[in-house]
Amino acid sequence: MQDDSTQTAHGLDAEQRIVDGLYSRLDELRDETDRRLTEIRRAGPSGSPQNRSERDAFATLYEDRIMQLDAVEDRLCFGRLDLANAERLYVGRIGLSDEDHAPLLTDWRAPAARAFYSATAANPGGVVNRRHLSTRMRKVTAVEDDVLDVEALKESGLEDTLAGEGALMAALSARRTGRMGDIVATIQAEQDAVIRAPMDGALVVQGGPGTGKTAVALHRAAYLLYHHREQLERRGVLLIGPSAQFLRYIDHVLPSLGETGAVSTTLGGLVPGVRASALEEPAVAAIKGRSSMARVIKNAVRERQRAPRRDQEVSIDGRTVVIRRADIRDAQAKARRDGKPHNEARATFAKDMIGRLTTQLMEQLETQLDAEDRWDLERDVRDSKTIRIALNLCWLPITPSQFLRDLWAKPHLLEHAAPRLKAHERTLLMRPASAPLTDADIPLLDEAAELLGDMPSDAPRAAQGASEEDIAYAKEVLSTFDTDGMVSAEDLADRMRGGSGSRSLAERASSDRTWTYGHVVVDEAQELSPMAWRMLLRRCPTRSFTIVGDVAQVSAAAGTQWWPETMDPVFGASWQLRELTVSYRIPSEVARVAQSFAKAVNLPASELSAARDVDDAVSMIRTEQGQTVSTAVASASAHLERMSDDNGGLVAIIAPREHLAQIRDSGISEDITLCTPVESKGLEFDVAIVVEPALMAAKPGDLYVALTRPTQRLEIVYSGDLPPGIGSGAQR
Repeated sequence: MQDDSTQTAHGLDAEQRIVDGLYSRLDELRDETDRRLTEIRRAGPSGSPQNRSERDAFATLYEDRIMQLDAVEDRLCFGRLDLANAERLYVGRIGLSDEDHAPLLTDWRAPAARAFYSATAANPGGVVNRRHLSTRMRKVTAVEDDVLDVEALKESGLEDTLAGEGALMAALSARRTGRMGDIVATIQAEQDAVIRAPMDGALVVQGGPGTGKTAVALHRAAYLLYHHREQLERRGVLLIGPSAQFLRYIDHVLPSLGETGAVSTTLGGLVPGVRASALEEPAVAAIKGRSSMARVIKNAVRERQRAPRRDQEVSIDGRTVVIRRADIRDAQAKARRDGKPHNEARATFAKDMIGRLTTQLMEQLETQLDAEDRWDLERDVRDSKTIRIALNLCWLPITPSQFLRDLWAKPHLLEHAAPRLKAHERTLLMRPASAPLTDADIPLLDEAAELLGDMPSDAPRAAQGASEEDIAYAKEVLSTFDTDGMVSAEDLADRMRGGSGSRSLAERASSDRTWTYGHVVVDEAQELSPMAWRMLLRRCPTRSFTIVGDVAQVSAAAGTQWWPETMDPVFGASWQLRELTVSYRIPSEVARVAQSFAKAVNLPASELSAARDVDDAVSMIRTEQGQTVSTAVASASAHLERMSDDNGGLVAIIAPREHLAQIRDSGISEDITLCTPVESKGLEFDVAIVVEPALMAAKPGDLYVALTRPTQRLEIVYSGDLPPGIGSGAQR
């Protein structure tokens, strides 16, 4: 075995020279792109509108390229493959080539890099040795080797260059920072199989806490953007997260993997200009989440297209016309046949009725009238206030928000729209028109927006995609610029369309409710109601989805505890289920406590195999009645102080909502995270202190979430009895 100096000579020093060269090439590309951006900006706003559009498009594309190159600065290269054919590949966040286009660094998503994640000793696939490189900024700090083919290694003469300390275990034991870390350097085989699965249809990834579901979903998004760039880049990938806090937690992961073509939002963010400022009561949310609510919304929209109870006479310049019920019904039927949304179809209805009333006027005149005379009469009919009011009562434009407020505030409207709901269910749905919108309203609001359409004064829907003519013209423009392949004609055409050269895909998509995406990633998918799934299907007509979640962690009243129950009605036969079974985040002792509780209360929890043991990972702290808050605060403060002297870390107190106000009033440090079980979903902490778990056990999924947040230590602070399955364990 080699000594430390030999390891350094063959490991760190040699790899440092390689890494220095890769960063040098990265700097060259960044400088070159920056130079071209400066030249474009120096040209200024002069020239024709077309020329300005071209420059804006180039500027935006160069800005995106610089952003991508900046995002991969940290841990640019993280691996090396030594192959049996004597070839050596370095694997990193993006692909790099030298000036002669010879490869220097292989993108982790490229087919050639797949062996870095999938090769095993039983099936090396031509890989002799796999090396992990640990770096801090631009400095190589450690190397670790996985020998996969011992005989081939001896023949290659590489056996004296081996080194290692366990890249995966080092990553797992690292302190939390409050932001999600990517796993690109330590992806495991079952995770890699999910990341590289085909894009067609819906892929449901079920996994228990700590199995890396979210990280796998994000890496899959980056992988698909790389391999299906032409299909996805102009449509984008939509990432749906459970909360704004969660999105902040993951916001840098995709850029760090070399991708900026994804739109991250909550369900509420899919409807521009609308904000849900209240949480719905579980019983009401369960009703609003039913798929049958789509019929309720459709009925309520149809109710806005009314016929008067009787014919109405109207005087226009001394002559009488009659607004007949039969004419109203005929005009409404004609407008519906066009298939346009309610607000847009109103124009057809109004035009038809004005034509009918104008004909009545003409029939009362004895003289022959020409087209100009008829137009004058139509104007008189249109200008009649009485007629405008009458037609509006029969077909009134309305915004989705006002529509929904009216539906919940007016019992007669709800009774007509929802005759199959029980009386007490309709009573639960009723609320004042001034009440704020709730999270459970958003899918119903989107359903209404789809049926109502834009108000007459609204801007038209944004068109999507560049035409073949746009692309052909972009190719001509590119031929006059020295871009060296940095910009594609499709990208440039997309940027130039409609004067959107300075707007990113995310900006364009987020401002257009009707935007459709090439692929949708849904995290914490077990929380979505059937109405929420309808909302997402409208965003992806191809039904290409990556869906990750854990049915044991469901907390939403309209969520699911069995995937086929939700997926079959939504996707039919075009979905498949894969499971992640190894928990990398949670220490084995914590996993045992959580699994024991899940089994005791019959939660549909996945079987977990914890990847590591941590000494003293679980502690049960029993207190006197009324002392749990002060005990939890003292313990959290002590952990935070110790961590501040030891590379930092994150401490959280997870408690019932009624306890959080007391904890905040105690003067606790702002560096300690305070959250309810639902708010902690998807997050991870070095130390998680769970307060009064018995009060959380009424919703077993919520308590299961709280118990599975720590990466190092779980403390349970309680008075009285513990929930089923959580043993007394170690107490102090």
